Amino acid sequence: MSDRIPGFSTLAIHAGAQPDPSTGARVTPIYQTTSFVFDDVDHAASLFGLQAFGNIYTRITNPTTAVLEERVAALEGGTAALAVASGHSAQLLAFHTMMTPGDNIVAANKLYGGSINQLNHSFKSFGWEVKWADANDPESFAALIDDRTRAIFIESLANPGGVVVDLEAISKVAKAHNVPLVVDNTLATPYLCRPIEHGADIVLHSLTKFMGGHGNSMGGVIVDGGSYDWSSTDRYPMLSKPRPEYSGMVLHETFGNFAFAIACRVLGLRDLGPAISPMNSFMILTGIETLPLRMQRHSDNALKVAQHLAGHDKVAWVSYAGLPSDANHERQQKYMPKGAGAVFTFGVKGGYEAGVALVSNCQILSHLANIGDTRSLIIHPASTTHRQLTDEQKTAAGAGPDVVRLSIGLEDAEDIIADLDQALASV
Repeated sequence: MSDRIPGFSTLAIHAGAQPDPSTGARVTPIYQTTSFVFDDVDHAASLFGLQAFGNIYTRITNPTTAVLEERVAALEGGTAALAVASGHSAQLLAFHTMMTPGDNIVAANKLYGGSINQLNHSFKSFGWEVKWADANDPESFAALIDDRTRAIFIESLANPGGVVVDLEAISKVAKAHNVPLVVDNTLATPYLCRPIEHGADIVLHSLTKFMGGHGNSMGGVIVDGGSYDWSSTDRYPMLSKPRPEYSGMVLHETFGNFAFAIACRVLGLRDLGPAISPMNSFMILTGIETLPLRMQRHSDNALKVAQHLAGHDKVAWVSYAGLPSDANHERQQKYMPKGAGAVFTFGVKGGYEAGVALVSNCQILSHLANIGDTRSLIIHPASTTHRQLTDEQKTAAGAGPDVVRLSIGLEDAEDIIADLDQALASV
C-alpha cells in the first residue's frame, strides 16, 4: 500500500469520504435525520459520557457533516474540525470555549464588518472585551495583550481591503505571550493559504463563501490546529479543568491535540445549538470538490479586472495584493503564491454617491452582501455591510465612503470588465 500523501485536489474530492457501507453510494448521502438508534443501554451511556465516538443527535453530530469536518481538517492540515451553521457561529463557539466574563480578545482592525460588530457589541453581552490592533503592525498586538487576553484574532486575507496579514510575525507574538492565534481563512481558503503552517492554532471559515462556492448554503467551521498546549496555563478552564458535565473529565488530558474541537462540540454546540443542517453539509461538500479549480479561476480573473481598473480614469485607486505595485504584494507572494484571491476593493472618484451609483448600474455583477459565489458580486460597504460603524471605524476597516468591493466570479473576465466599464460610464 502506498504511503504517498495525497495532493490538495485529491483531498478536496476524497478526504473523509467512503462509499456508503449499506448501499454502496459513492457520493456521501444526506443523512436527513434528527437522531440515531443506540445499540443498547451501555452503548448509549458510552456516547453520552464521551467514552466512545458516534452519533446521538444531529445538533451535535451527523454522518454527512462528519465527512465535511474531516475534509476541511485535511485541507487545512488540522487535527479535527467542527462544522456549524455559519461563520459567525464558528466565531461564537471558538471564543466561547476560551473566554469567561472579563476576558478580552486582541483583534486586527482589518476585519469583515460583521465580525467587527460581533466583537464590539454582541460579545459584550457575555462580558467579553475586544482590543483593536493594527493589522499591519505585529508589535501593536503585543502592546495590547494583558493577563486577561485569551486570543489573538486576525483574517489571513482581510475583508474587504485585501490586506495580507503577516501570519508568522503575529504568531511569534502569540507564542511569546502564550495565547492562541485564531485565523479567519475565509477569503483565502486552504488552496491559497494554510495558516496552520505559519503558526496559527485555530482556523475559522465561513463555509458559505468560497468553500461552498455557489451561494446556496450557509455554514461555518472551526479547525483545531492541534498545536496549542491548553494545559500550560489555567486560563482555559473548559479544556484544562475537570468538567462536571462529564464526570470530572479533563478534555485536554483525554483528547490531546484535538481537544479544542471536542470542547467546541460538547460544551458549545451541544448547549448553544448553532448546528449546520445535513443538506447544507452535503451542498458544501459538493462545492469543495471543485475548490482548487474555482480558486485559481477566481484569482486569475480578479487579477485581470484589477489591472484594468488600475488604469481607469474614473478609479482613484485599487487595493489588490496581486498587483506588483500593491503594498501587500510581497506578503501575498510569501503566503499566497498561487494567487491573491477573488475579493478586492477600489476607490471610485466621486466618493459615496458615486459608489452607490456604480453598484446600482451593474448588469452582470450582482449587488448583494456576499462573497465567494461563482457569480461576480459588487457592494458599497459604507452603505451596507459596514454602515453600522462610525466613519473612523469604516476607514480603519478599509470601507471608506469611496470604497467599492468586488468578489470576482468565474465568468469570462472580458464580460466582467465590460460590465464595470458601462456602469462606471454612468457615474
